[in-house]
Amino acid sequence: MKRVLGSVRARATVAATVVVAVALVAAGAAVLLSLRSNLIGQANAQAEADALEVARQVAADVAYADLDLDDGDETPVKVVDQRRRVVAAGEDLESIGLPDGAEARASALSTTDDDADRGEDENENEGEDEETSGGGIPTAGLVSEPVLLGEGTAATDHETREYQFAAVKATTRAGVTLTVYAGSPLSAEQDAVSTALTTMLIGFPLLLVTVGGATYVVTGRALRPVEGIRSEMAAITASEDLSRRVPEPDTHDEVARLARTTNETLAALESSVERQRAFVADVSHELRSPIASLRTQLEVAAAHPELLDLDGAVEDTVRLQSLAADLLLLARLDAGERPPPDARFDLAEVVREEVSSREGVTLDGVESVVLRGSRNQVCRILGNLLDNAARHARDRVAVTLRTTSDWVILQVVDDGSGVPRADRERVFERFVRLDESRARDDGGAGLGLAIARDIAVRHGGTLAVTDAPGGGASFDLRLPLNPPAPRSAAL
Repeated sequence: MKRVLGSVRARATVAATVVVAVALVAAGAAVLLSLRSNLIGQANAQAEADALEVARQVAADVAYADLDLDDGDETPVKVVDQRRRVVAAGEDLESIGLPDGAEARASALSTTDDDADRGEDENENEGEDEETSGGGIPTAGLVSEPVLLGEGTAATDHETREYQFAAVKATTRAGVTLTVYAGSPLSAEQDAVSTALTTMLIGFPLLLVTVGGATYVVTGRALRPVEGIRSEMAAITASEDLSRRVPEPDTHDEVARLARTTNETLAALESSVERQRAFVADVSHELRSPIASLRTQLEVAAAHPELLDLDGAVEDTVRLQSLAADLLLLARLDAGERPPPDARFDLAEVVREEVSSREGVTLDGVESVVLRGSRNQVCRILGNLLDNAARHARDRVAVTLRTTSDWVILQVVDDGSGVPRADRERVFERFVRLDESRARDDGGAGLGLAIARDIAVRHGGTLAVTDAPGGGASFDLRLPLNPPAPRSAAL
């Protein structure tokens, strides 16, 4: 059962069928109750009309034997006196079984004979042309309002059926008060309700089967693209070919959006994997040269100690150490590491310290700028920018620090040849070195600017390169004065 209901298609079909079933049962019950109520109301009205008709005959002093009683099982009628003796009844009527309390409700209209006499004296001059009287015993020649007694039974021709009964009192001109009981059959109501119930019991299952089948087919068609996406994703997982894409249905619904989003995710994943592969290849290439050089020097030193190039070995070791530190920092940044939420530092102080340790670098800046973030990482940005400027500058490197209402702007400007417009984004890619910089490079691996931009972005800022006013390159670092609190913890 769990495996069957594990399908979205099956669950949707079951859910739709259950909802429709509940709705049909509720609607069917309402229809049956309304139909029964209406038919019972019609039976009550007919019973009242029949009782009133016979009561008017009684009030008009029609002889008991001449009363027009609709005989048979359609209108069982009997007339009883105040002692509850039957004085007239339908020819085929055998017995009437009134509902509980019916006799009491009918008797509630009567009083004692003395009360009747008093009522006649009080009303002898009133309402002689009226057809009915209100409560109590009607005056001579009049009838009372009908009283509904409810559902009872009557036996005719040895067959018992159910009826709705009504009672009416009538007083003859001679002053005799009689009670007329008349019934209207419930066979029409029972037949109609039975027919409607039978129709529902036959039609509802067929309708539920139709709804379930239609839901199953429609859901299957709607989910067919999802199965295509799933199967293609399974094939991509098995083949590890991230260049493949899932089929996109030619619709504008949620499934189409899912397919497009899946393909966008695959494209981003493919790009990330390609970058990772390129990164690993570049790392291998960058590590190969210093390791090979260091190994050669050590092998020569082992064979000929007097030929040991100690300065070169130290230089290669430092280069390896610097490259390992850069790679470790990149790995931490790629892992989403962000500055601690409560870390603060004075950027102006950092800039003064870094500039003071370098020759030929001028500074024009504010006295104090307190920022939120990692002091060491922002110092790393400045150091990488100054190293890059020193490699490309002819004579001058200038640092400017200023603030706006929302940002602090740090500019590092050199008077070199600048960066071509086509390469201004490419220089921030990892292991990218322009031809000129490669020729003049003193050992850098092309990671400095990439690291600087990654740190800037994780501090909520930006890093871009433009043309310097006097020629050369201007690297502009913008950091927010009031950045939102970082989500990660300490570095």
